[in-house]
Amino acid sequence: MSEPSPTPETQPEIPESPVTVETNPEAEAVTEPAPPADPLEAALAEVTQWKDLAYRNAAELDNFRKRATREAQETRAFANADLLRSLFPILDNFEMGLEAARAESEKSMIFMGMSMVHRQITDFLREQGVQEIEAQDKPFDPNLHDAVSQEVSPDVPEGTVIRVTRRGYKLKDRLLRAASVIVSGTPTQAA
Repeated sequence: MSEPSPTPETQPEIPESPVTVETNPEAEAVTEPAPPADPLEAALAEVTQWKDLAYRNAAELDNFRKRATREAQETRAFANADLLRSLFPILDNFEMGLEAARAESEKSMIFMGMSMVHRQITDFLREQGVQEIEAQDKPFDPNLHDAVSQEVSPDVPEGTVIRVTRRGYKLKDRLLRAASVIVSGTPTQAA
């Protein structure tokens, strides 16, 4: 036999314990601003808040547009950098061929034709914003020059570029290829 389920009259009463919630009136004042008594003041405060948000968003959008425009200009300005870098070894070989043709005869048609092509290539590079790095007889600059070797030269001050073995180039203000140079040094003292 099962026990009968208690009915509401037969259920034992559970004494209710008073629940106390401690509140800090100062904390409530900080987290929840008191609503203004006047609805007009409340509406004006909300309008001021939305205006401030709108001004901040407008300024942020303006900064984004300026940054995007600047990045797009930079991308266009330096988009051809890889193409130009791959052109430099070809230009180096072409200049070696030009020097060989010059050694044969400066009056030959081959030399004159190669000179015209060389002039066109250098004009094209100049139009693209490519500048040759001046290195000959300049002080060595590790940011622009790549020292291949060092030679003792009593006539030239130490740290000066004696010869350029491979030309260097810049695209506007960026280095595309460092100039390979031979730098003057001091004689080593035998100990």
